[in-house]
Amino acid sequence: MHRHTKPGIQKEYRGLSRRTLSLLQVSEGMNVDFKRDVSGIKSRDLVAFANTPLGGTILVGVDEYTDVEGVQRGEVVGCEVDDNARLVIVNKATDCFPTVELGIFVENIARKPILRIEIPPGHYKPYCTQRGEYCIRSDARVRALFPDELLAIFMDREGEQFISRFHDAVHQLEQQVGSIRHVLSAGMLDVSDHIHDLDDQLRRTLNRIGRLTDSNKKRSRDLLQVLKESRDSLMTLEQLILSGKANGERLDMLEEIHSNLGMLVENLDIENNEDT
Repeated sequence: MHRHTKPGIQKEYRGLSRRTLSLLQVSEGMNVDFKRDVSGIKSRDLVAFANTPLGGTILVGVDEYTDVEGVQRGEVVGCEVDDNARLVIVNKATDCFPTVELGIFVENIARKPILRIEIPPGHYKPYCTQRGEYCIRSDARVRALFPDELLAIFMDREGEQFISRFHDAVHQLEQQVGSIRHVLSAGMLDVSDHIHDLDDQLRRTLNRIGRLTDSNKKRSRDLLQVLKESRDSLMTLEQLILSGKANGERLDMLEEIHSNLGMLVENLDIENNEDT
């Protein structure tokens, strides 16, 4: 693939580049066109090459002739290569939709100067003129795109855009899933720590109840009821964790259990002090 530049960037040669010399040895075709001067360049010429799979080259200041063997070739006759000439080309490119990218090279300055215009295959096909003409290069001429060709270009473009958007969406989903996993892992660790703390507190409470005197056993039945309710709450909490309920609901229940057990321990401490 040839190296192309953006509109408005020029490169100058005192003689003819090797690329131009090779193009002069062939006749006009799918990827090359000869023009006598810049007035012969139309927006549809630029659009046609941009819509062509391999792009193309326009040599301005070149006529086509037939050699002694009957083969058509290009002959350098020269043309205007000043800023005005180049500006005409750039304006024609910007008149297209989307703007056609191209590179302008000035060659053969020391003798008969010419312009070499390189038009890469467009990235935003299909291109059209201001008048809405969708064209393509076919052999040595420019023709309108057939409806099925135009549809195929649109489908290819939409397919590429869909794939690009799909990849972006997958990447975003992967990031979101990673964030959710991190949050859930942190939340589960927090819940696990709370459950272990509550389990230790329940064991200490049972030990204290076992040490109560007979005179306090009647009062301890009420405390046992509170303890039973706390155990039931713990079982409910485990079910919430297994069912994947929200962390907020679990933490609220943990706070409630922790508060009840705190009250229970305070009552037990009061009873132990009374016994002593």
